[in-house]
Amino acid sequence: MKISTKGRYGLTIMIELAKKYGDRPISLRSIAKANNLSEHYLEQLVTPLRNAGLVKSIRGAYGGYVLAEHPAKITAGDILRVLEGPLTPVEELDEEEPAKRELWIRIRDAVEEVLDSTTLEDLAKYSDGDEGAYMFYI
Repeated sequence: MKISTKGRYGLTIMIELAKKYGDRPISLRSIAKANNLSEHYLEQLVTPLRNAGLVKSIRGAYGGYVLAEHPAKITAGDILRVLEGPLTPVEELDEEEPAKRELWIRIRDAVEEVLDSTTLEDLAKYSDGDEGAYMFYI
């Protein structure tokens, strides 16, 4: 399974919003600038996130985007399913040999477990040098 730039940049948007949760709305321009990304591309990604109810847009001079829920309630899996679709490593599992089908299912389940147990709060609090940092296991 490969995560495209849609998923990677979408996570970037959401992590930035999680870091500022409870503050004023954040513009996509500031997120793009801080992460050296295309603002236009981020605009395309935020629409499905808004339609899925993960973010809210605030209009006006001091407008921008905010998370629709607390960062502890939104998982990496929620975001990636919106932007990438189903999280399956192999399509058409029914036509596989039983042993291989079981392997693909176990891989899918392991990936889903990691993504569904990793919240935006975990990702926003992650620090590179932090000994107690969140560990990612696959």
